[in-house]
Amino acid sequence: MTASIFVNFPTTDLDRSKAFYEALGYRINPNFTDENAACVVLDDNLYFMVLTREFLGTFTDKQIIDPKTHAQMAVSLTCQSREAVDEMLAKALAAGGTEPRPAQDYGFMYSRDLEDPDGNILGYLYMEPAAAEMGPEAYLAEQGAAPTGSA
Repeated sequence: MTASIFVNFPTTDLDRSKAFYEALGYRINPNFTDENAACVVLDDNLYFMVLTREFLGTFTDKQIIDPKTHAQMAVSLTCQSREAVDEMLAKALAAGGTEPRPAQDYGFMYSRDLEDPDGNILGYLYMEPAAAEMGPEAYLAEQGAAPTGSA
């Protein structure tokens, strides 16, 4: 089964959100973008739907939280290298994002967190392919390193 993932984010400024995600190298699908929402295409099966808070509220009876003060979820995306993680964060910071905490380096995995201008949480990470296959403890043991904690 092939599935597509659509992650819905609230925004208080749709134009600012579109500009931010385009600055990261993603594109906006105009067929699913209007004054209420923007479809941000990450790849063929992964999309962010950036919705005005009011429009997002039409999909649920629950309160729409303010991502600047409340965390509902964090989305993590893989990169091809540690350098690619740093490059993505550099683009994001230049486009108005913020980095809420220092980079996390576990030896087998390197990650950096990002908040978009609305406070929605994204993580960019690189994991050594062998660590993904073997598991972090086995990989670190093979490397002669002690586990640094769980990610």
